Amino acid sequence: MKYSKVYIEGFGYELAPKVVTTNEIEDKLAPFFNAVGFEKGQLEALTGIKERRYWEHDHTLAEYAAVAGQKALDESGIAPEDIGALVFCGVCRDGFEPSTSCAVADKLKLGKNTHVFDVSSACLGMITGMVHVANEIELGNIKSGLVVSCETARQIVDSTIDEINREKNIEFYKDTIATMTGGSGACAVLLTDGSLGANGAGGHRLKGGVVQNAIRHHDLCHWGFEEKGMPTGSRVVMRTNAQGVLQHGVELVVDTFKAFREKFNLTADQPDKIIGHQVGALHHQHFYQALGLDMKKDFSTFPFLGNVGTVSLPITAAIADEREFLQQGDFVAFIGVGSGLNCYILGIEW
Repeated sequence: MKYSKVYIEGFGYELAPKVVTTNEIEDKLAPFFNAVGFEKGQLEALTGIKERRYWEHDHTLAEYAAVAGQKALDESGIAPEDIGALVFCGVCRDGFEPSTSCAVADKLKLGKNTHVFDVSSACLGMITGMVHVANEIELGNIKSGLVVSCETARQIVDSTIDEINREKNIEFYKDTIATMTGGSGACAVLLTDGSLGANGAGGHRLKGGVVQNAIRHHDLCHWGFEEKGMPTGSRVVMRTNAQGVLQHGVELVVDTFKAFREKFNLTADQPDKIIGHQVGALHHQHFYQALGLDMKKDFSTFPFLGNVGTVSLPITAAIADEREFLQQGDFVAFIGVGSGLNCYILGIEW
């Protein structure tokens, strides 16, 4: 995919208020650690995550997605009635129906002609939403669109800790350790055709991207009902073959990155900067080794935010831009891999 008139006009994000350290997580895992002889500190050493954040118990995802969306609107100076599409892209949702995007759009007071819908694509949700909106802008159907998400990790982490302590089994722990990396947060990305907002055509140009999949590995990660289908009374659980996701995910990224380089005729020293989906230290090390890239091109947030699902990549981009890591003229690659397995790489001229 290539775009000629799509710009990232701005970001908005909201950090969850409750900081939870990995040390606190390990305190809760004490019954399991004591049973198998684990020392405290191994979880942080393995993941590189020092802390993550949780929302308070009484909240909705739409509430904080709207907060992030409003910040993006305020930054850009674009009026709510000028938004042609609103897409909510979280793994987490406020319910099966209606779409969470409807509540977000209502809170933002968007116009009656706005396309309002949810997109689901595991941790690639917001990147997928960006592509949908960019396609609509490139076709001339809309002039602007808002891509939002909000993720929450408290419930699944706490319930999985209870399972780990009950099972007291190292093999079971391996299938659930990825869950312990989860964090919470909200983010919004505002895309335009360059004719709206304070930045106008001076926004960051989204040049296009490449998508590939390895769907034969779709069963490596599962977050849903313990039993098949949607049986009454079934628990919600999360299980991840972390080694399998890492191995096959890196293979998929290598193939996709090769296609990306060819599509955009990148020079040997490009991309200039990289914003990747934030998983943990081991993932990052393997990722850069496999691609043969200098880690100085990377900006990371996982040590203090953890894995915030769909929010991870765009909130990292927003913070990197805020801290002036991303400079005007940089060719920036957004690289994400999601359960399924799917991979998107987008190219942005900053």
